[in-house]
Amino acid sequence: MSVNQTDPMIGRLIDDRYQVRSRIARGGMATVYLATDLRLERRVAIKIMHGHLADDASFKERFIQEARSAARLAHPNVVNVFDQGQDDDSAYLVMEYLPGITLRELLQDHKVLTSEQAMDILEAVLSGLAAAHRAGIVHRDLKPENVLLADDGRIKIGDFGLARAATANTATGAALLGTIAYLSPELVTRGIADTRSDIYALGIMLYEMLTGEQPYKGEQPMQIAYQHANDTVPAPGIVNPSVPVELDELVLWATARDPEHRPRDARALLDQLLDVQRALADPSGPPANRTMVLPSAAATAVLPGPGRGATADTQIVPKARHRTGPIGPESDSNAERLQNDAARRHRRGAILLVIVILLALVAGGAGWWFGSGPGAEAAVPDVAGQDPAAAASQLIEAGFEVAPDNRGDFSVDVPAGQVTGTEPDATSRQPKGSTVTMVVSQGPRQLDVPSVVGGSFDAAESALADFALTDPIRQFDEKDAGTVIGIAGVGGDGNAMGLAEGSTYGEQQPVTLTVSLGPLPDVAGQELSEAQATLQKAGLTGAEAGREYSSDVPAGAVIRSQPQADGPVKPGATLDLVVSDGPAPVTVPDVTGQTLDDATAQLQALGLRVSYDDCAKFTCAFYDWEAALPVTASDPGAGGTALVGSTVTLSYRAD
Repeated sequence: MSVNQTDPMIGRLIDDRYQVRSRIARGGMATVYLATDLRLERRVAIKIMHGHLADDASFKERFIQEARSAARLAHPNVVNVFDQGQDDDSAYLVMEYLPGITLRELLQDHKVLTSEQAMDILEAVLSGLAAAHRAGIVHRDLKPENVLLADDGRIKIGDFGLARAATANTATGAALLGTIAYLSPELVTRGIADTRSDIYALGIMLYEMLTGEQPYKGEQPMQIAYQHANDTVPAPGIVNPSVPVELDELVLWATARDPEHRPRDARALLDQLLDVQRALADPSGPPANRTMVLPSAAATAVLPGPGRGATADTQIVPKARHRTGPIGPESDSNAERLQNDAARRHRRGAILLVIVILLALVAGGAGWWFGSGPGAEAAVPDVAGQDPAAAASQLIEAGFEVAPDNRGDFSVDVPAGQVTGTEPDATSRQPKGSTVTMVVSQGPRQLDVPSVVGGSFDAAESALADFALTDPIRQFDEKDAGTVIGIAGVGGDGNAMGLAEGSTYGEQQPVTLTVSLGPLPDVAGQELSEAQATLQKAGLTGAEAGREYSSDVPAGAVIRSQPQADGPVKPGATLDLVVSDGPAPVTVPDVTGQTLDDATAQLQALGLRVSYDDCAKFTCAFYDWEAALPVTASDPGAGGTALVGSTVTLSYRAD
């Protein structure tokens, strides 16, 4: 169980009843949360449809269908659905909470299960599925992810989101529903599902449990779908020799390509599985290499024979024919003539009837041959841009055989993995039954990224002609204006991705250059208003961000500028301007009583100038003995203030 405390649903109260506690899992259509039913004081699993699907009627209908399908079932091996409703714009289902793991997680941990484990899981799944089939429901999305293994040992089927009523032929529409690895051949080729389609999916699951792998593999979903439609599932014993032959035959029966040769429903397969379990558990039974003959889906009539209600020498004795009327030569002659005339007329009518039937057969055969048979032609559907599985289904529906093109095709318009076209081309008419090659996109051709960083923007435009240049990002930098300082493309997640010189990137894919606007304007020493005007011309804003004392910068001038935010500076950014308050004031110390030398040194250390009031008398030229004279006063006096660089006058006694 994964918990995401940043999910806005965590802690939310749904419908004034269900308190969401944590997130369990997230899928393409909905997210499942662990919640508390405040009314009944129990833990439940609540499945909430993604908000961006709220306007899609088909998804809402699927949610409602899942609730209805599960509500018709009451079985220990089917996940119970307690409630269904709408909260704001999101539909939700309230289900039984089963702490544990899925069959998929079990297979990821253990890869191959023992025959006994596989049969135990299959028995539980078949029991629940048999209840669904008995209620007229086809699951249509059976896979290990939908088989829940609870911590207390219970095994249940969940997720009836694709379930439908089990009519004779339940159509899925043009798009294939369910997981491609478990789709039956009739779903791939005709889009038709019934109870036997569920049996096919269970056969694939049993194969996977016994071998640790799926029978069909491919790089593209279309390749896997093609194998489902045209290949026969091999016996699991070929991959894992320890698999009993009885389970080999059970897999082959369940995965027969022709649905008529599979069990008719889950109950039939469950009965056979129970027989297999008894046979494998009985040590006195037949040898392990015996061959089991499993029943087919079609009923087999048993004709009576010896010992079955009829005797070997039973004979059919015809009844004697009786005649009425006069008996004699004349009557016999007339009767014979009438019989001969009637026989001739009968023969003539029969010949005419045969001729008419033959002509009708010829006309019908010709019509079939040229209308829908081997001689018929049909337009090749346009499947460009579709998923390979859906495209293959459409081509098969139109009457063509489908072959994958392993070469692929580079395309700047069609994403990798989707169909770019067909050979022969779409809309051309081809004989039905002929092979159409489906070409799948490899995405854009990968080209080497040229070296453009450090060069001019104009040169970069020419060098990147094979890519789609977007508007450049311009920012201030120490490099000269117009110099390319960075190049980026778009990664697989849609976010910007740096492109290094020598790396490869898709043809005609978007490329964004970062171009220098030159260094930031130097406004130090300018008056505040002048500095703001200079920055405005460069597309920037200057904002006073404080004042400091400075002996070097006049009061009112800018001492320095710096960006408000970290990172590159782009047009429209704001720079903080620190403005000078001029020199800083200092407090004049008490220097009275000190010698002239000591007082002068102390004041100069504070950035003050020193003069002497008796300079006129002594011309400020002192003898050594005069420098030792004591200071009698200062101006400004002790405790007063003076600006750095200003003059303090000292008085001293010179008598």
